[in-house]
Amino acid sequence: MSSLELFSLVAGLVGGLAMFLYGMNVMSGGLTKAAGGKLESVLAKVTEHPIIAYAFGVAVTAIVQSSSASTVMVVGLVNSGIMTLRQAVNVILGANLGTTFTAWLLSLNAISSDNFFINLLKPKSFTPFLAIFGIGLYMFSKSEKKKNVGTILLGFSVLMFGMSSMSDAVSPLKDVESFKQLLTTFSNPFIGFLVGIIFTMVIQSSAGTIGVLQALSLSVKIKHSVAIPVVVGAEVGTCITAILSSFGANKNGKRTALMHLYFNVIKAVLFMIIFYSLNTVLHFAFMDKEIGMAGIAGIHTLINLVATPLMLPFSGILVNLAMKTIPIDDKEKKEQEEQEGLRTLDPLFLSNPPFALEQARQTAVTMAIMTKEALNKAIDLITDYHKDTAEEVEYLEQQVDRYEDELGTYLMKINSHHLAPDDSHTLSLLLHCITDYERISDHALNIAEKAKSMDENGRSFSPKAQAEMDIYSTAVRDIVDTSITAFDNQDVKLAKTIEPLEETIDEIQKEVKRRHVRRLRKGKCTIEQGFDLSDIGTDFERIADHCSNIAVGIIEAHEDNYFAHGYLETLKAEKNDGFEQAVDFYERKYRLPSVKY
Repeated sequence: MSSLELFSLVAGLVGGLAMFLYGMNVMSGGLTKAAGGKLESVLAKVTEHPIIAYAFGVAVTAIVQSSSASTVMVVGLVNSGIMTLRQAVNVILGANLGTTFTAWLLSLNAISSDNFFINLLKPKSFTPFLAIFGIGLYMFSKSEKKKNVGTILLGFSVLMFGMSSMSDAVSPLKDVESFKQLLTTFSNPFIGFLVGIIFTMVIQSSAGTIGVLQALSLSVKIKHSVAIPVVVGAEVGTCITAILSSFGANKNGKRTALMHLYFNVIKAVLFMIIFYSLNTVLHFAFMDKEIGMAGIAGIHTLINLVATPLMLPFSGILVNLAMKTIPIDDKEKKEQEEQEGLRTLDPLFLSNPPFALEQARQTAVTMAIMTKEALNKAIDLITDYHKDTAEEVEYLEQQVDRYEDELGTYLMKINSHHLAPDDSHTLSLLLHCITDYERISDHALNIAEKAKSMDENGRSFSPKAQAEMDIYSTAVRDIVDTSITAFDNQDVKLAKTIEPLEETIDEIQKEVKRRHVRRLRKGKCTIEQGFDLSDIGTDFERIADHCSNIAVGIIEAHEDNYFAHGYLETLKAEKNDGFEQAVDFYERKYRLPSVKY
């Protein structure tokens, strides 16, 4: 073979491999986007039962076409605290079986028949049409879902074209004696095993290694004795992706990657020892026979079909190995306590923006609930002051501040990725609302500090003023509860009930002030009590304003060409029947007690 022919062969093989890996990456990305973060969400919920976790690991990996992708996904879920190590290990076992689906998909290239309809099943026959259809959807469709479908079809087409290019490139090797001799060295189990590991580590895809092997089998006679050790080695080499992804993860994330490595090493070593020991005694006749694409896929599946279910009852061993390799120390315990609640904002999820956004939304809901807790405790302090409760309010306010900082930073990182229109609306809503919830927690702290001042100076409201403040505070608690429920459920209908309640609270504030002035003139309360009532009332009114902002944000995120100020101005100017009825309902519900002066 001349140097020019050799160069053309290597260039064709490398180019075909590049297209194969790129196509797989594009297809996997399209499938992940099409799932919209739902795969990970479901994955995090169904992993309590080992068998279900295992089955879901198989399914998810078969869908995203990459055990590396699903394992990195699991590393992220464990790193964020959504999934435990004992849940993750069963998903990882399933992922090892799920990844074998790719090899079967590639084996369609081996179809050979004179029958027109059977020949249509060969990817080389139909992928050009898939590519044309895919590019049409991607370029001309306005629907994000259809664009994702187009991406999947394009990725599949490029993957199959890459496979075909590799096969065509290595076709001349069938007549090269030196290459045939090179392949015989792979028959040495240790050398073949090592080649499988190294090649897979370099390209970071076991499917890529097996794809190259299958491409060779189309043109060059590959024996079972060559294919088996390379396939087994690829199983170990694929662990490099999860190991690399765990470098930025916490200790649990690293332990997850180690479990993946330990399982594949144990599986590979045991297989090599048992299989080749039996071969030494029994001299398997098929070892010297040619293997095709389907045969390579069959070996890949058979190894995992035997090993993964057998390991399932003993999966705890992998967890213990990982824990012994990276034991828990005092620093980790402290970090876990400090990071509780914010671990869902994992940088590893940023590669899947829809899921990262869902994690951010759930964290924002947690932040909102903490804000409500701080406010409720602060209101209780007005009539029953306790130092410990006041400290809890201060701690919660600090936590809410921290949540806002972390969420804001995380959301801006998500925003740097391409997002579907609905996801963009959700991101804008979250940025909008977390500021309002943080401000509500500030007002809760103001109320707690005012309660402290009243307690230290022996001041309290008169019975009539306290009765009014009880009704006022109940209305405020109601509007905060409603805003959080609407925010959590993205309930536009419920969000539209908030503005009438906010207007009612404004009227309560005005009436409370008027009544205080009357009491002051009659000498029934002091100037200092008036300041206390005015300050707390102002905090209540501003809390209601922030709840109104949140409601408007929810409505705005779900209605196109919608402007917050325009909505409020129109709503209050028109005073439609529905709005007036809602205001009337709340005015009756929170009517202040009648008094005589």
